[in-house]
Amino acid sequence: MLRGGTAPARSTAPTPRARWEKLADRLLLAPRPYASDHRALIRLPGPESANGRWSDGLEGYARTFLLAAFRLAGANGEDPHHFAEWYAEGLTAGVDPASRERWPTFAESNQAKVEAASIAIALHETRSWIWDRLTGRTREQLLHWLGQMVGTDMPPNNWIWFQAVTEAFSRTAGGSWRADDLDRTIELTDAWYTGDGWYSDGLSGGAHRNYDHYSGWAMHFYPLWFCRILGDAAPEGPGQDLADRYRRRLRRYLQDYRRLVGANGSPLVQGRSLTYRFATLAPLWTGALFDATPLEPGETGALADRTLDHFTGHGAVNGDGLLPLGWHHAFPRIRQAYSGPASPYWASKGFAGLLLPAGHPVWTEPRTALPVERADHALTLAAPGWLVSTTAADGIVRVVNHGSDHADPARPVSDDPNYARLAYSTHTAPGMPRDPAGGPVDSTVTLVDEAGHAAHRRPLHRIAVQGATGVSRSRAHWPHDEEWDPFGGPDTAHRLGPWITVGSVLRGAVEIRAVRVDPAAEDNEPQGSPHTVHPGPWRLRLGGWPLADADADADIDAYRNATDGASPRVTVGGPDGTFSTVVGLAGFDHAGLYESRGSTPLGAVCTVPLLLTDGPPRSGRVHAAAVHLGGTRLDDAQLPHVAWHFTEPGGDATVTVSWPDGRTDALRLPKP
Repeated sequence: MLRGGTAPARSTAPTPRARWEKLADRLLLAPRPYASDHRALIRLPGPESANGRWSDGLEGYARTFLLAAFRLAGANGEDPHHFAEWYAEGLTAGVDPASRERWPTFAESNQAKVEAASIAIALHETRSWIWDRLTGRTREQLLHWLGQMVGTDMPPNNWIWFQAVTEAFSRTAGGSWRADDLDRTIELTDAWYTGDGWYSDGLSGGAHRNYDHYSGWAMHFYPLWFCRILGDAAPEGPGQDLADRYRRRLRRYLQDYRRLVGANGSPLVQGRSLTYRFATLAPLWTGALFDATPLEPGETGALADRTLDHFTGHGAVNGDGLLPLGWHHAFPRIRQAYSGPASPYWASKGFAGLLLPAGHPVWTEPRTALPVERADHALTLAAPGWLVSTTAADGIVRVVNHGSDHADPARPVSDDPNYARLAYSTHTAPGMPRDPAGGPVDSTVTLVDEAGHAAHRRPLHRIAVQGATGVSRSRAHWPHDEEWDPFGGPDTAHRLGPWITVGSVLRGAVEIRAVRVDPAAEDNEPQGSPHTVHPGPWRLRLGGWPLADADADADIDAYRNATDGASPRVTVGGPDGTFSTVVGLAGFDHAGLYESRGSTPLGAVCTVPLLLTDGPPRSGRVHAAAVHLGGTRLDDAQLPHVAWHFTEPGGDATVTVSWPDGRTDALRLPKP
């Protein structure tokens, strides 16, 4: 210390790692009152999943055990809350076939296969504190329970990794495993890899169409843990070490991942199982753990901290310290049939970073600004068929979707709002109405019949995704039964309508959306099809970005007729300073609003700006609109001029978008 100086004040703020440890402890202690007597089953409050209460109890044990393992191993066995003892007692009761708390076998509950993988990883990470201290009898019973996975049928998606990881641990512990199971997993995973770091989570109708957070929290997470468990016994791929192959792919994936987190810390609100929340951090931590990341430690830490803060700051952890089904706070509409009260605890994967030692640069280096905050970015993600635009001024990440819908391309199905929308972002959520019989509204181009029912989009057919432009086509279809499955039942009969071809030019906060509607040939459907033809008439409707708890009186120029010389337009503003606007540029006659309650995980009311035609859209003409989502109101001076021409009447259309700064983009809307 310099002469005459004073000692610097010590900071009393917890270190980043200490904050994560504290939250992990809270999430682990809160479920304890819901455990069975010997802790093998944790039955949290909430609606049962389709798998039943027994399976849900195992899920509660397994998913919190994974978090406990990261916490315990990361602290090198220091265990003031006795996690090792607590979970060892539960495991002992769970694998004992004579116990009243025994776990279901895989034959009794298919879901048990999922939970076995979490148990296997947790046992590997805590081997010296739990596995090594179990009695010989319990080890034998556990290996018998795990061993029933060998040779079983697995759904052809990320589930194959539950089998591979379980058998990997079983192999290292002297239990059953089968080389064919491991080889099949590796082979299928390679078949689902579509380049640039992206995996389709299995195939739909033989096609790569299944893109969402599973690419990161499953398809990148499990392969490297599989290699970690097996160590030198891990299989080798052709010409290279298997772990190196998976590391290379993850590095490339994280180049895109880093740009898909908003300045508010939110991941994209897209895809299924969103209730897993900050499990989206799994690939980020996996990259840091396995030397498979292009990110500097300060950026990794910033992305992780910001995402965790986003959820904890919006009520994801309730007053009892539990993670309810939801996105921010509890929101039951977000659940799938397989979602039970403990399902949200796959968020445990988001704590894998606790395995990094306290002195690791991810914990010690200063946090950097997020990529979305540093500069504007435009990306084309070829694998999922996404156009991406991020803007530093408002921190918003926008995705325009012309390639991914998680649907068989040969079968019309009802739209799942988390896959079928034209656009997704980090600041909005697709509408998930309680009564979805009216059909999709937000981020759509659709036809609305006289009963007010909107046509569905899935399956979409990708035509082109390149540069700042994307084009896709779908055949308008309406479910016959108004009690249809809002998440896309494949056996529902539909009434079929015309083809809708949509093109997008994405630039900054603005998407220019161009549309053509063409009749379908009568022989489009094979004989014996359960589908019928919808006779119409319809009107063309375009839905903009949905805002939660928006000010519906923000700037509404609704129901203004385009023949008055003014473009129909409507703007709504959200409480976070976000604005959503649609402006008709060609062919739309009216603007208006749609509001629904209880349909968004981000607030109480969902508001969507709309454009609508007076009557049926004319075949052979182009309709166009500007769709805006930004932190300021849309400046009309930023809008481009849109023109088009057809190669021949009813032929291919070329749309030219001329921006005020002289840039020009072209879209080709081909004839069906």
